[in-house]
Amino acid sequence: MQTERASHLAEAHLPLLEGGRLRLLTFNMQVGIQTSAYHHYLTRSWQHLLPHPRRLRRLDMVSEVLGRFDMVGLQEVDGGSFRSSQVNQVEYLATRAGFPHHYQQLNRNLGRIAQHSNGLLSRLPPSRLEEHRLPGTLPGRGAIHARFGTGPDALHLFVAHLALSHRGRVRQLDYLSELIQPLRHVVVMGDLNCTPEQLHSHSRFCASLPLHPVRPLLSYPSWQPRRALDHILISRTLRARDVRVLDHLFSDHLPIAVDVELPPACRETLRTQIAERAARR
Repeated sequence: MQTERASHLAEAHLPLLEGGRLRLLTFNMQVGIQTSAYHHYLTRSWQHLLPHPRRLRRLDMVSEVLGRFDMVGLQEVDGGSFRSSQVNQVEYLATRAGFPHHYQQLNRNLGRIAQHSNGLLSRLPPSRLEEHRLPGTLPGRGAIHARFGTGPDALHLFVAHLALSHRGRVRQLDYLSELIQPLRHVVVMGDLNCTPEQLHSHSRFCASLPLHPVRPLLSYPSWQPRRALDHILISRTLRARDVRVLDHLFSDHLPIAVDVELPPACRETLRTQIAERAARR
């Protein structure tokens, strides 16, 4: 019975790898606040501290979109506080969208008022998860590092939310460069709060992760996009397919999506990890 169950668990994940592609999405959710004009930053600012009766319905609608993907990076989600009606938004979205694995990184803890977080939703089981507190003048910025598989052909996924200030971002990109440099198959996605031109000007980060494979898409502000602040960046070993921006989902940022084609060696180490994990259950 244990062997049959392990086999079933492994087979449930393998279809994700059959085509050699993973569907990725990054989204700054703005904790589910509906923003469609600049004046909403003022008139709806109270929602950053107080609950809204329609916020849960908005999460349900967001989950319908997230469910189309294999891995989702979230920024500006609440980990369960007064403003979110005690709902851990990462956990709620994972459940509603059918993701078997999720992880919340608490970046700024305001107690019962707010739990500022990053989130990761995944259909594949990570072999290792790490939290990184990013350097900066002000606390509250972080990155999630998820590894899938083992050895040099493991897939490394970073979900990050960088600072608003140029000086803070430079320090944070330096920090991420140190983590990325020795790795082979890498994806960095999130609200990086900088344009492609600003990313390209950071030579150390570009040396660690060449930025050419994924064309930038305008994602901010969501109602009239003019700047590419949200990114999915991949290493040279991976191929980007069907890069796209999604429709407005309430937030002041638009979601960015891409299908990533994995090389055979990376795909094989993921298959091995899935089979070994299932066998241990």
